[in-house]
This record gives sequence, C-alpha cells and structure tokens, in this order.
Amino acid sequence: MKGPAAAAQPGSLRPSWQPPRWRLPALLREALGEAPPGLPDVAVRGVAQAVDLVRPGSVFVARVGAVVDGHAFVARALAAGAVCVLGSRRDPSDLPLRGVPYVHVSDDRWATSSLAATFFGHPSRALRTIGVTGTDGKTTTSSLLHHLLQGPVHEPQAALISSATARVGRRLVRFPGHFTTPEAPQVHGLLARAARAGARFAVVESSSHGFALQRLEHVHYDVAAWTTFTPEHLDFHKTLEAYREAKRTLLRRASLSVLNRDDPSWEGFAEAAQRWVSVGEHPSAEVRAEDVQAGPSDLRFTLLADGQRHACRLPLPGRFNLGNALVALAAAQLASGLGWSLLVARLERFRGVPGRMQVVARRPYSVIVDFAHTAPALAKALAAVAPARGGRRIVVIGSAGERDPGKRAPLGRTAALHADLAVFTEEDYRSEDLGAILATMAAGAREAGASEGEHFWRVPERRQAIAFAFSLARPGDVVLLCGKGHEQSLERGSEALPWNEAAEARAALRSMGA
Repeated sequence: MKGPAAAAQPGSLRPSWQPPRWRLPALLREALGEAPPGLPDVAVRGVAQAVDLVRPGSVFVARVGAVVDGHAFVARALAAGAVCVLGSRRDPSDLPLRGVPYVHVSDDRWATSSLAATFFGHPSRALRTIGVTGTDGKTTTSSLLHHLLQGPVHEPQAALISSATARVGRRLVRFPGHFTTPEAPQVHGLLARAARAGARFAVVESSSHGFALQRLEHVHYDVAAWTTFTPEHLDFHKTLEAYREAKRTLLRRASLSVLNRDDPSWEGFAEAAQRWVSVGEHPSAEVRAEDVQAGPSDLRFTLLADGQRHACRLPLPGRFNLGNALVALAAAQLASGLGWSLLVARLERFRGVPGRMQVVARRPYSVIVDFAHTAPALAKALAAVAPARGGRRIVVIGSAGERDPGKRAPLGRTAALHADLAVFTEEDYRSEDLGAILATMAAGAREAGASEGEHFWRVPERRQAIAFAFSLARPGDVVLLCGKGHEQSLERGSEALPWNEAAEARAALRSMGA
C-alpha cells in the first residue's frame, strides 16, 4: 500500500550468528540453482572476482568487464589457490585450468552477487539494513545515520558502508580500490563481519552504479532513504530515465522508505516506494523542519514529528544539510524505534565526514575541503561557506575524465556565478585530454561573464592549483577545494597517485609560512 509508514520495531539478532560453511557442490547449487556433476567435494573459503583477493579455497569469478577480461588472470587465480573458476565462456578449452573445474554462467555479475551473498549466509537479513541513495548527500546522510544508530556505546551496534569510509561499530575497515559501492564480495563480507560481531543495524550507501552493476543485487533492505535527484553519471547510464530507474531500485526493494519531500523529483520516487514517510520543510511532510537557521559552523531548526517539537542543532555548515539531517533522523527512527529526543541529542554530537565541508584551516583565511563535483552540489557548497565581512569565496575545482562530459561547462559556469575567484584544475582526468576538459570549463565560465586572468585561471597540476589559490587569498577569504574530498588517489592517465586533499592543503599552507 502506498502512503505514510509507521515506525518499525528494532530488529533482533542472535549473538551466536555465524555464516555457514560450504562445500563447492552445495554452494553452487544454493547460489546458482544447479551444480554440474563431477565437481570436487572441496571446502570453499571465499569468493573473489579480483585476482589479487584470491586465497586458497576461493571460487574465482572470471568476470568480463568493460576494459579487463578476468579470464586473463585464471593462471594467477589457480596459483593463489582457487578451487573453481566461474565465467561466461562456453568453451574454456584455451584456459590453463590444470584440472580445476570451470563452471559456465550466463550472467557473471549476477553470479558474483549471488555467490557472495550465499557464501556469507545472506548477512543483510540478519541485520536491520538501511540503504541510502540520491545524487547528492548520500555519504553525509549515511554517516549521520550510522552515528545516530551507533549511539554512545562502544559495542559494534551499527555497520557502515559508504564511499568515504566503512566501519563495524566505530572500527574502521579498509576496502581495496575506490568505489562508491564496493563489489559484492566486499559488501557481504563486511555485513557478515558486522553480524558476527553482534551488530543490529547496517547502513549501506547504495549508488546507481551499485544497482546497475548488480553489486547490491542480493542485499536485503528494510528501510530506504532518498536524498536528492539531479542529472549525473549520464556517461554510464546514458539517459536520465535509466539513472532515475537505478536510483528507484532501492525504494522498490525496501518495505519502508524515507523521501525528501522538498526535492522536485519527489513524486516520481514516491510512486516507486512500497510505503513511505516524507521529510522536509514542505507543509505536507510528516517529519518537518521549521525555524531553520544556517550559521557559519552549524545548522539549527525545530523538528516536528509525531506531534512533538524538538530544538535541533547539527554541527555542520550549509543549509543543504537540512535535508540530509531530516532523512537520517527519520530513517534512524523507522529502523530502530528509538525516541526522537534521544536521536536529536545524538544529532548534536555528530563530528562530520572527512572530505565533506571539512575545515582544514581558519587562519589566515579559511580552507575547506569538499567532495562537490556536480554543478548543483558546487552551488550548495559555495552558498554554505561564509567569508568574513569583505571576504571572498575562492574555489578550486576540476571535472573527471571518462565521466559525464555534460557537467563540465555547468561546473565552470557555477564557479563563475557563485565564487569570486575560481581555479580550474585536474580531477582524475584518466585517459582524456586535460587541456580539453579545462577548456570546456573555461567556456562555461566565460558564458557567465567571467574573464580569464581576472575571475578565473587554469592551473592543470592540482598541487600547483592549490598553492596558486592560496596565493590569491587574503585574511577573511574562504578557499574551497572541491572534487576530491575523501578520496585517497588522483588518477592521471593510467596512474593512480596517492592523494589526500586535506594533507595537501596543510602542506601548501606550511610551505607558504601560513
């Protein structure tokens, strides 16, 4: 039934939960529906689609990707101890299998997801799992949700999988590579780790790529949380409708959804939800904010929920964080049944997310690192920062290569319209011509009336761009470094160089004696 949903009761979890132990024939029958005859009755100790993650006893899925064919790594997988290879080749006779079985599957992405979920015992069913999706705000909302559900205790009560961090309780977990949504074996592996530790909740940042590439195909969701929708990732999804449908997958799969009523796309997402609660400043929102005051370092508002009024403070700058806070509060309440007063008290203790409006320095001018990499997100970030009287907004921004080229000119235009000074630079240009990317951004800035050398500059190397922006700054200004945020690498050509934006900013300040 469509319509507002009542709060769910907290899920329970047996402290003794353990994933099953599998023999190869039984695992394939359970995950794939059948297993070919003659398979060796060996123990399975893992599922991997990346050869570097193969361990003795692993099933290796030789997935065919857009660039790399996993079949090229079969020999390495067997040398690392793989006991079975799965893949989409009908004739594997040219592979160096050395007696190890090869199992054909028609859909290697689906097979990876099903194998991973089955091997780890479908841990998302043992937890109360909340998915968070949206063009902007996913990571902040996910981290805030984890904070609200974790509470002040030290036990691993909640797990978190997001593009900025992964945690079991408060303990940090490292994932290989950089993805908004990790691959299915890593997702289910972390959920199983959380369930074994006795966690009750899991928050999963659920991207459109994660759904389209079936990384989240076998995650069971209890609650869905949706933040915003604007054009993004059209290089991958091709059409806006395909992108929207990928996002709406989460709402279709969860029994309860929390929806941002203030977003213009609200109705289309409400249609996809089974049952929903709306949040926002809109008069019809079930969970509503009034008396909103956005300060330079926090956000204050009055929360109206279940006939009660609560004074709220979120220690993050930016009025755009209101939607993130409301979505997180409502999703936490639906998932846990905790009282609003307790959740509001926890809200005030949130410490923020690395790389999301992260204050690196306050003197001699403010330096803030943020992940904004779309025009709407950049506009919100620039509106959120507050220079001192007479101060200016200076932004350093790039646009990624091999990603939606349609956002490059709008980024340049937005920087020109909302910042006083802009420095255009690299942001993971990969195999593309960086000069061409920056030229498109510069054209967008000129369309907004900005003049190169007066209002904006092109400095291709990012470290030099940061130093140049600091050379322009004076006391009272705010320098906003956008696009990299929490990411730990900078992709140039075929290289992925170690990168930490906040550390780079601090180093540049030190070198200038600031």
